[in-house]
This record gives sequence, C-alpha cells and structure tokens, in this order.
Amino acid sequence: MTDYQEVNRANWDERVPAHVASPSYHVERFVEDPSYLSEVVSFDRPRLGDVSGLRGVHLQCHIGTDTVSLARLGARMSGLDFSASAVEQARSFAGRLGLPVDFHVADVYDAAEVLGAASYDFVYTGIGAICWLPDIRRWARTVAGLLKPGGRLFIREGHPMLWALDPGPEVPVLKFPYFETVEPTVWDGGGTYVETDVEFTTTVTHEWNHGLGEIITAVQDTGLTFDSLTEHDSAPWNALPGLMTEDAVGEWRLTENPNRLPATYTLQAHSTVSPSNDA
Repeated sequence: MTDYQEVNRANWDERVPAHVASPSYHVERFVEDPSYLSEVVSFDRPRLGDVSGLRGVHLQCHIGTDTVSLARLGARMSGLDFSASAVEQARSFAGRLGLPVDFHVADVYDAAEVLGAASYDFVYTGIGAICWLPDIRRWARTVAGLLKPGGRLFIREGHPMLWALDPGPEVPVLKFPYFETVEPTVWDGGGTYVETDVEFTTTVTHEWNHGLGEIITAVQDTGLTFDSLTEHDSAPWNALPGLMTEDAVGEWRLTENPNRLPATYTLQAHSTVSPSNDA
C-alpha cells in the first residue's frame, strides 16, 4: 500500500460521518422523496441520456448519492470506493432506499479485477475523483478494461484550470500545477466541501492535477473513441469563496464575468473493441 493511499483514505474515512449528516448531501431528502436525484446527476442527466436497463459502475463513489441517483434512473449500478467507511454508509443508504446497488471496497486501479473485465455498459465518474490519482493513463486503462464493446465513459470533473488556482484572500492566483506531476500537491486543511460544523483531525491529503490534453490522450491511447468535451462555467460547490454566486439548481459560477473560467467539464468516450485488462 502506497503512502498516498493511506494518507488520503484516512482523510476520507474521517469525512464520511460528517458528509452523511451534512444537509449538502440531502440524505434524508432521498429517503423522503423517491424521485429525488443528486444535484450532480440532475446536471448530468441531459448529457447522460437514457441509462435505463444499462449496467453501470460509479468509480470513487464515496457515500453513494450519485450512484443511487443513477439507479433511480433505471441503471443496474455498482459502486466502488477505497474507503470502507464510505462503502458501509453507501450500502446502508441504498438499503434504506430499497435499491439493489452493489458496493465494493477497492482501489480504483483494481476495479477491473474486482468487478470483472468488459462487464459494464458505462463507467461514471463524478466531481472531485481523478484528482486523487497519480497516473491518469493507468486510470484510463482501468476504465477501458471495465467497458463492454460499445460501452461508454462519462465523466464530469473539476476543470484542471480551476484546480490550478489558489483562491487567495481577494483574487485567485495561478499557483498549482496544471499538468500531471510525479510528486503530489500536499494539502493540510481542516475543512471540507460540504456544510458541517465538524472539526477534522486527519487533515493532510495528496492530490494531482491532470491537464485536459493528458486526459483525452490517455483515453484515446486505450483504444476508446473520444466523443465529446463540454466545458462548463459552473461547479456544484463554492470553489472560490467570495467570488462565486449560487444559482437555483446548486451550481456556482463567478459572480462577475463567469465566462472567464472553465470550472468543470464533461467528457465522453466509447469502446469499439473488446478492451484488454492490462491496468
């Protein structure tokens, strides 16, 4: 087990109870309203299209709110996360909702081995996932290994331009790497991205950025066919406090001239041949 995994998993394990209890994840609203979907999946839905009856896997699924949202749209879902605490909560959550989602504890790079190669109609990855991974090429091989012929990758993620910014006290500064680096950016911060009063004690994380060109090239090099890239001026969290305004559907964008910054992107690709499981 590499050090970055141990450090990051300890951080995520501590976050889990706070995230489950936070109003930002709307856990009780899911229970109360059988039609409710996460804000992230609601945003993705026009680009996802009809997933009813498809077998999907959500990589780095955390506590499963996006995973169960996809199940509510009719997909036969699996979820995978390296945090046993998160998976325990995800299983409990899906059980409360009566949804037959299977969740697995594993490192994302081991997903094809754990879940089965060429087994899925689509791989879904949401906001704030690949920044925890040091090698985007290995991630892309993992995705390709999971997909059936004709299956597709759907990822909406924080834009590498956004990840490269230091919010700063007044004006964002381009400070952190845009491209993938060997060594991680090491953070030591006590907060999290959701509403909570919890004070965390395990605060160090190791993260990596990946440029758009690196991501697209990594996907294409696996044999997947690149379909589309859409850049968005909004993100589903307040990424630059004091500089962003929330809209009616929970998306945040720059208050002034939002077209200056790509905050997130959606990338899609599909498999045309039987992928090899060489991740």
